[in-house]
Amino acid sequence: MVTLPAGHVTLSDRRTQRSWAVEVAGFRLAAFSITQSQYEQVTGELPSATHGDRLPVESVSWFDAVRFCNGLSLGAGLPPAYRVQDDEVTWDADSDGYRLPTEAEWEYACRAGTAGPRYGELDEIAWYRGNSAEHVHEVGGKLPNAWGLYDMLGNVWDWCWDIYDAEVYDSYRVLRGGGWSDEKWSCRASVRRRSHPTYRIDDVGFRIARSISV
Repeated sequence: MVTLPAGHVTLSDRRTQRSWAVEVAGFRLAAFSITQSQYEQVTGELPSATHGDRLPVESVSWFDAVRFCNGLSLGAGLPPAYRVQDDEVTWDADSDGYRLPTEAEWEYACRAGTAGPRYGELDEIAWYRGNSAEHVHEVGGKLPNAWGLYDMLGNVWDWCWDIYDAEVYDSYRVLRGGGWSDEKWSCRASVRRRSHPTYRIDDVGFRIARSISV
């Protein structure tokens, strides 16, 4: 995992024309999306539509990602970050177990100090509709950003912790990053997508984070 410094980021939503600034504490983020091999080691499951040990796991719901995080924490002797009861999930912010990044953490990490729509030339950093040949690719096949994080744009979307807009979309969670089947417009640091936490599709995966104890 890559340790990222504290900083700040401004998020924006094209639908509502709203923007908001967020202070981000230092945290750790996985350099790669969770692979199918990693997912199987923790859960014993292979849910993906296309199989390969170094392919990112996909066809996983937000709830699946939460359960993976808790399973990985328990296996490492760490306190789980999430308390799960039926469809209710609460985050223990004092835990340093594995978890999903917040939306602000995700965009802050993706930008890696840059201010433009992307941290590099799209074809050099991302698998998207224009170069993916309509399938998912192994993690780490494109150039990383300045902080050593791979595939922050393209390949598979990343689930984030946050609810997208509770007043309008109820429990729908945030997705970030764009995927292998998306047009280049969707593969930008600021693009927000939403989906129901039970939703599974072959261009949605996740990466994991950990808080830094103070």
